[in-house]
Amino acid sequence: MTATAAPPAAPLDPDGIRTAVDAVLYAFLDEQEQSAPDLPEIALFTGMLRAMLAAGGKRIRPYLCVAGWAAITDQPPPPAVWRAAASLELFHAFALIHDDIMDKSDTRRGRPTAHRALAAQHAHHPDAHSLGVNTAILLGDLALGWSYELLHTGDPRLNRTWKLLNALRTETLIGQYLDLTATGAPTAGADTAWRIIRYKTAKYTIERPLHLGAAPAGADEAQLRSLSAYAIPLGEAFQLRDDLLGVYGDPALTGKSTLDDLREGKHTVLVATALARATPDQRRTLNSLLGDPALDQAAADTLRAVLVATGAATAVEQMITDRLHAAERALETSTLRIPATSALSHLAAFTATRAS
Repeated sequence: MTATAAPPAAPLDPDGIRTAVDAVLYAFLDEQEQSAPDLPEIALFTGMLRAMLAAGGKRIRPYLCVAGWAAITDQPPPPAVWRAAASLELFHAFALIHDDIMDKSDTRRGRPTAHRALAAQHAHHPDAHSLGVNTAILLGDLALGWSYELLHTGDPRLNRTWKLLNALRTETLIGQYLDLTATGAPTAGADTAWRIIRYKTAKYTIERPLHLGAAPAGADEAQLRSLSAYAIPLGEAFQLRDDLLGVYGDPALTGKSTLDDLREGKHTVLVATALARATPDQRRTLNSLLGDPALDQAAADTLRAVLVATGAATAVEQMITDRLHAAERALETSTLRIPATSALSHLAAFTATRAS
C-alpha cells in the first residue's frame, strides 16, 4: 500500500499540502518500480515523472482537492483524500505531456518538455524525434492509468469521486479537442474560446478538484453548487491570465516561450476580442501574422502592439477583475466553512495577479 501523507501543520498551508502530496506520489512511484523487478525499463518512466514533479508546478489541483474537503468538514483529511489529491497531479502530468506533443512545445516549466527530453536521451537513434514523441505518449498513458490506480484505496468515501473523475477526464479531452480544432484559425467569435476555457481550465483546474475533495466529505448538492459558483469564474480568470502571460509574460517566470501561442494561432478570448475590435489594417496584420510558425520576435512585437491598440489586452484585464469579484461574491454568500473560504479567497486574489 502506498505510504500515506503526513498532514501539514496548518490544514490549508500550500507548502504543507504540496509536501504531503509529493510524498504520496514519490512513494507510489517507488512502489511501481519495486512491484515490477523484471521490467527495469519502468525506471525510465518513473524517472521522467519524478523530474516533472521536481521541476515545480503550483499543485493547484491537489490544493483545491484538500480545500474542497475542508470546505465541508473540520475533520482532517483521511489518507484517501490525500491519494485523490495526488491522483489529480498524475492526471495533470498526463495532460501536460500530451498537450506539449500536440502543441509542439519545446519547454515546460523552464525545462525541455517530456518528448524533447526523451528524444535527447535517445540521440543516437536514427529518428530520435519520433522516438521521443512516441515514448512520451506512452509516458502520458501510464500517468493516466496510474492516476486511477491511486484511487483504489478501499475507502467507501471515495465512491462518489469516480463519477466526478470520469467527468473531469471527458471534459478535459473535449476542451483539448476544441482547442486543437480552433488553433490556426482564430476568429472574432469568442464562443468557442469561452468553451475551451470552461472545459480545459475552469472545470478541470478549479471546479472538479474542489468537488473531488468535497464529495467524500459528504457535500450536498447546494454545497457543490456553491463551490461551482466560485470555481467557474475563477477558472475563467485563471485561463485569461494564462493567455496574457502566454503573450506578454516573462519566460524566466512562466517557463514558457511568449512566441508559442502566437505561432500556433491559438484561438483565445484575447485574440477574438482583438479581431472583433480591429480596424481593417489591424485585422490584416492579425490575420497575416497569427499562426505563422516562423514568427520572430519583431513580428511578435507587432502583434502585441496590435493587441494593445485594439483595447483587447485591457478588456481581458477587466474580464479577469470581473470574474475575480464574482468568485469572491460566491464565497461571501455560501455556507461553506470559513477557514476554507478564507483560503479560497486568497487563492482567487493570487490567480488574478500572478506572473507565472
